[in-house]
Parts: sequence; C-alpha cells; structure tokens
Amino acid sequence: MQKMILSKVKIVVLALIIFGVFSCSKENDDINNLSKTIFVRHRQADMPAYIHGNASEKVFLIILHGGPGGTGLQYRMNTIKSEIEKNNAVVYFDQRGSGNSQGSYSEADVSIDLMAEDVLALAKVIKAKYGDDSRLFLMGHSWGGTLGPAVLLKNQKDFVGWIDVDGAHNSKGMYNEYKTTFKKIADEQIALQNNVNYWKNTLNLIQNVSSTYNEKDFYKLNGEAHKSEEKLVDDNVINKPRSDGENSLGQYNFLTTLWNTNKIQSILVKKGLFEKVSFTDRLSEITIPSLVLWGKYDIIVPTIYAQEAYDNLGANDKELFIFEKSAHSPMSNEPDLFAEKVIEFINQRK
Repeated sequence: MQKMILSKVKIVVLALIIFGVFSCSKENDDINNLSKTIFVRHRQADMPAYIHGNASEKVFLIILHGGPGGTGLQYRMNTIKSEIEKNNAVVYFDQRGSGNSQGSYSEADVSIDLMAEDVLALAKVIKAKYGDDSRLFLMGHSWGGTLGPAVLLKNQKDFVGWIDVDGAHNSKGMYNEYKTTFKKIADEQIALQNNVNYWKNTLNLIQNVSSTYNEKDFYKLNGEAHKSEEKLVDDNVINKPRSDGENSLGQYNFLTTLWNTNKIQSILVKKGLFEKVSFTDRLSEITIPSLVLWGKYDIIVPTIYAQEAYDNLGANDKELFIFEKSAHSPMSNEPDLFAEKVIEFINQRK
C-alpha cells in the first residue's frame, strides 16, 4: 500500500458508450500491437485506461494498481512491457481518484463498492469495443488486491482468471501483522548480522506503537516497511528492483497525481480501509482460476496473506508461487520469473 501524499486532476474526456460508460481512442489501432487510450465514464468519474500490446487473440490483462491512488502506467516497465505485452494486451487503468482520472463526485459517494463498479464498467467498454468474445484477466497488486476481490464478488463472469500479486485482501489485519512480520524478519536479519542497528530499531518501533489500530502508527509501520526493502537489497536478501525501459510515467502531471492520491486515500482511510475491510471470509465465493504471487520478504503486505489467499479462494484451479528474492513487488525484483508465471497462467486458460 502507498503512503499518503498530495495531488489535483486535469484531463479531457470524450464520447459516450453503453450504460453511462464512456470510451474514446487514439494512437495506434493495430490489433497486433495496440497503443490505445480509452476513457470510462461512470458515476461522475472519468477514468483513462491505456491499452498496449498484442490483442490479436482478444486476450486482455487488466491491472489494478496499488495505493489507493497509484497509477496504471507505473506498471508499464520491465517484462510487463517487454514480454507480457507481446503475449497479450495489457490494460493499465487509472482508478477513480488516481493518476489522470477526474470527476465531480462527492466524498460521500466514494466506496470500494463503487470503485469495483468502475472496473466492471471498464470490462463492458473493452467488450463493447473489441467484442463480447474478448477474454479478460484481472490482476491486482497491493491495494489492487483489495479492489480485485471486491470486483469479482460483484461479478466474476466477465473474467477468465484472477492474479493476486501481494494483494491486501485483509486490510484490517495488516496493522497487527506488521508487528509480527517485522519481528520475524528483524530477528532473522540480526542473527545473520545484516544491518543490525537498523533491525534493532525496527524492533524498538513495534514495541512503541499502539497495541490496537492507530492511524498514525499504521503509517509509521507502513513507511518503515517500504524503507526496510532498501536494507534487504543492501544485504542481497532480495534483488535490487529493476526499472528497464521507459515506464510511461511522463504522461502524468506530477502535482495532479499527488493531489489525487492524497484525496482518494484519505477518503477510504476515513471510511475504515485499514480498520474494517477484509474479504478473507468471502474469498471462497471467487471460483474462477486464480494465481497467487508473492514476495517472500514482503512486509508492506505481509507474506502470511499469500497462504491465506490461496487457502480461502474457492477456485478448484488455483496456484500459489512465492518469489524467493522479492519483497512487495516481484515484477521489479524478479521480473523475468514474474513474466514467466503470468504468461503461463494466461496461456493455459485463455
């Protein structure tokens, strides 16, 4: 999950398509090498989806970014861009209140349920544009692993498969799990004589936060979880993140994106995102083929949730894979293996 930051949005939105859903296109229209932008209008929000890659078989991977308040195109790098886009089309979606999205909706209207409906609206647009026989896979990373189950619990029939990447399906459990995971990894690293002072300080941190959920302490722990990855890289416990190729983030206005991030995350946190939200008990209702991918050293969304997701998903066809040299973002720590696992899953089920 991302730390809270600032932003404000400006984007031009064009042409209406079914059920209050709005779509337009630009750039390259070659089905074998798409480079398109469509806009989805739903419930007073206008949200861009950037589609790149090989749509010759009408197979689309929709990525739900982290945050809340991340950007779709932050994932267009490494082997997602160089390998997965060769295999199938990838849809980089800016969620409500994120990236280049805009809207006139009120804070009272915002909910995870509404944002799930936004994704289902996107699915309608893709099928309207490319055909009802289009096959859609859904992938959620971090906060996207909260939003993904919300989408599938509303309607999973439009999707062929679900890919959960270090996903926060149990947001309310993360506060206490941070403390458990920090202690486990800190003890391991101290025993190995890796960055001993740093890990001793994390042990001190977890002893000095509230025993029950506290928003300020949550962000202390979340921020330290991000920082800890640098120490794990220093000691070669995880691979240094790769960022091969241009990741298209130049398409975003920095100040706009920061404003959006702060606003949408603040709204959802006020409504209990980290205090009340858990889909664990309903994962059994998700029965489409599922792939659970996780970094062994993830503290941001602790690795215990990988097994929890796998055990509770209702799919008969499901797989769990742990990346041994990764933390929260295996697409950056182990991008080649990440692409291999995603492409294999898609090709066996498309």
